[in-house]
Amino acid sequence: MTPGLVTLHVWRIPRTAVPRALARMATHPARLRRMPGVRFAKLLGTGTGTGFGPGDADLTRWAALVVWDSPAAAAGFDASPVGRSWARLARAAVRVELRPLTSRGEWSGHRPFGEPSGGRVAGPVLALTRARLRARRAVTFWRAVPPVAAALHTAPGLLARFGVGEAPLGWQGTVSVWRDAADLVAFAYRHPEHRAAITRTPTEGWYAEELFARFAVADVVGDRAVLGWAAPEGDPETARGNA
Repeated sequence: MTPGLVTLHVWRIPRTAVPRALARMATHPARLRRMPGVRFAKLLGTGTGTGFGPGDADLTRWAALVVWDSPAAAAGFDASPVGRSWARLARAAVRVELRPLTSRGEWSGHRPFGEPSGGRVAGPVLALTRARLRARRAVTFWRAVPPVAAALHTAPGLLARFGVGEAPLGWQGTVSVWRDAADLVAFAYRHPEHRAAITRTPTEGWYAEELFARFAVADVVGDRAVLGWAAPEGDPETARGNA
């Protein structure tokens, strides 16, 4: 399967709208998957990405990750019933348009981003990790997370980061945006805390299923503060697209 256009939609909602957001999380996944031009889609809760336990959840921020057949299909999201429904709840929103560079592993038994050809990219990149934890190994995983999360918080070139999940426990991942690919690689493979976690992964058997993907950030449309974006809005070296 050839790589498709990927969009990440993130909404910040008022706390009073949380019950309505939870209702949408129950009913909208199937509706989103049935939209014309959708290859793969997930509605996601978010968190700070510091612990991945139930206390890490951010109930005022929600997200959708969608793989599309074409840009024309992706352009119809905002006018769709699902898109309009979340827009009515949101007090701020952002859409990140992504081009897959690399992808390894599976998500719900699928390889959602096809077989990306990689290649060099100038400008920001986004890293997505996702895993389904083995229940018997979850406690050891959560204990291993804080040193990596603390190191990520201070990593050079990090523009934004947050946790994502399909359920409160056991179905977790991270989204991180980096100034460029070199900064991402430096953290992923040279930082001691992250390297230690990578080394432990096969021996600990934390995951029943896992995926790691890397994307070029083609555009950012909307309020970057929803992502926790750390770069100055007008900095051409660290930001692309429309603020």
